Amino acid sequence: MQWKNGDTTNGQVVAGGNGAGRGLHQLYLPTDVVIDKETDSLIICDENNRRVVRWSRRSGTTQGEILIDKIACWGLAMDEQRYLYVSDYVQSE
Repeated sequence: MQWKNGDTTNGQVVAGGNGAGRGLHQLYLPTDVVIDKETDSLIICDENNRRVVRWSRRSGTTQGEILIDKIACWGLAMDEQRYLYVSDYVQSE
């Protein structure tokens, strides 16, 4: 959900929004999100689907793109050079 600053009643769905599930148009227990400003996209840790996905913030986007598959992701970070860091709680990495 995207919330405008100061508006706590009118959120807008920007990723998922199609119920929990395994499709690329769905998320299933997202645990973290970072914004990639260069690509204007959200990078989401989709924990129960064991993947990290990218969702464009541009209008008309209907599904995510898998960046990393088969990972028990829990947290995300991105540095100034756009290196993505992902914590994997099963591998303790």
